[in-house]
Amino acid sequence: MTLKNDRFLRALLREPVDVTPVWMMRQAGRYLPEYRATREQAGDFMSLCQNPELACEVTLQPLRRYDFDAAILFSDILTIPDALGLGLYFVTGEGPQFRKVIATPADVEQLPEVSMASELSYVTDAVSLIRKELNGSVPLIGFSGSPWTLATYMIEGGGSKDFRRAKAFMYNHPEAMHLLLDRLASAVIDYLNAQIAAGAQAVQIFDTWGGILTPTAYEQFSLHYMSKIVSGLTKENEGRKIPVILFTKNGGQWLEVMAQSGCDALGLDWTTDIGNARERVGNKVALQGNMDPSILYAEPAAIRAEVDRILAGFGSGEGHVFNLGHGITPEVNPDHVKTFVDAVHEFSAQYHA
Repeated sequence: MTLKNDRFLRALLREPVDVTPVWMMRQAGRYLPEYRATREQAGDFMSLCQNPELACEVTLQPLRRYDFDAAILFSDILTIPDALGLGLYFVTGEGPQFRKVIATPADVEQLPEVSMASELSYVTDAVSLIRKELNGSVPLIGFSGSPWTLATYMIEGGGSKDFRRAKAFMYNHPEAMHLLLDRLASAVIDYLNAQIAAGAQAVQIFDTWGGILTPTAYEQFSLHYMSKIVSGLTKENEGRKIPVILFTKNGGQWLEVMAQSGCDALGLDWTTDIGNARERVGNKVALQGNMDPSILYAEPAAIRAEVDRILAGFGSGEGHVFNLGHGITPEVNPDHVKTFVDAVHEFSAQYHA
């Protein structure tokens, strides 16, 4: 199937494009009234994730409103720990929780051997259905959480402000932590390769909590395992390369070592200047980002000005995918998203002459 708009994939590979492509983390989500209606129809968040038809519907909803250059699979980063038997559930206002946690080295050793491709077939079924419904309009992004990020949730039992349990486990039981991370890396490889086989045309690894680590711990306990994943992924499908994006929130200080992981692009949050990032990584990788999501609460003129500033900061040439520096938040006015997306396309043409 011919891809009608491939500028997102081309930009990730630092190939020429007409305008800077744009998509948005959490672009299918609570800021859209149609998403909230579909979630209510599903009954709860996990039921929505596990229903391929409804997951497809919410994936496509933002593309009906906005001129995004990519769709991203609607799912959750914690599907792998759930498949490992930890019992994922969601509490309104409190986020994800697990019924079982990793508390001792023995708990790591007792984790079951599970085929992610088979246990998470509802995800790959959704990928196949989304690809069919997209009909070649834009590429589809698959994703997973990073091993370190998944491990923090598995040990903490949910979100955390200080990650003291996860960090204590890492320092007290480094061998067990490495075993857990290695198992998770293998699971992520299995999971992402299944998504690619089902039709994902690029993949992103979300290292949401890598930025809480020291530089040494980051390289040993996070980046090492993301590099293992990159090396184990399917490199090409349907005659095209499958680009890989690494996104470590608060990871701007480690861009040089991240660029050596074998990935094609690095996601930036809003705490890193994109021009400085480009100088540091050169032509090694593309860059994705990095507008502060809170700008979307501002007036349209301010949104357009910030888009213009970031594009100018990156400058002329290829290798930029515009995105927020983290996911969009639920209270954003949907009209402001259109302002954002349209401004990226309008202002970026001059940088791709």
